[in-house]
Amino acid sequence: MEATAIRVGGTDWVERWRKLVLDRENTAAHGHSDPNYWDRRAATYARSTGNRVDQFLAVVEPFVSHRKTLIDVGAGAGRHAVPLAEKLEWVTAVEPSEGMRAHLPALPNLTVVASAWEDAEVAPADLVICCHVLYGVAEVVPFVEKLERSARERVFIMLREGPVPHPANVLRDRIAPSPLPPITQFSDLFMLLLQLGIAADVTFVRYPVVNRYRSLDEAVADCKPLFGDGWEEPRTRRLLEEMLVRDGDELVYDGGVTVSGIAHWQPRTT
Repeated sequence: MEATAIRVGGTDWVERWRKLVLDRENTAAHGHSDPNYWDRRAATYARSTGNRVDQFLAVVEPFVSHRKTLIDVGAGAGRHAVPLAEKLEWVTAVEPSEGMRAHLPALPNLTVVASAWEDAEVAPADLVICCHVLYGVAEVVPFVEKLERSARERVFIMLREGPVPHPANVLRDRIAPSPLPPITQFSDLFMLLLQLGIAADVTFVRYPVVNRYRSLDEAVADCKPLFGDGWEEPRTRRLLEEMLVRDGDELVYDGGVTVSGIAHWQPRTT
């Protein structure tokens, strides 16, 4: 797309996006772009999000019918793919993490593709969704272009706006010599889409974020990769333990209410 050379508001949003991703990765705060991290975190993630009322589904609902197909890019544990499979002819879940794929149920109209989106070979579908995936994607333009090529009717991308509601980030801000570099968020995506010539419809949703752990060791395993440089045992472990609240047989961190934006548009390739 030649539009990537056109700046919006004097900023090259494609280059800004790339710099945000690489600066954060260079702090050794790995996670969003690492399938092995998601393998380790899969059980915790599925447990923490399984009971969340998901407003994203309400945004997609007007475009859904039993005659349509959908691709879920970065399907995770199936939070969206599974309920949408009940309302669609077919769903293809693209997920690189083996741990996440293990939580996807066997459904007669659900195909699971074990691949990162950049390498996935999938037939086009009517709808393509991509939720909370792009944070660690430095080369975002070809990623979005592939989303568009793969959608006949509508593309949906959801990203968080604002700080990361995760105990690792709170810990890092409290005790590390310097905070983590900012992460990509929805406002960056929206401006980047404008630079690509995409004037997307936008819906904002708000929802509580709660992280649930079966043990302190599980919480440490979840937080340490996102914390980055400067994790010190046993001090950081002790501070993390002080942040968690016992709820039955689980340790809980209440991240408060977060805001996410959903950009959706009709692909220009049709």
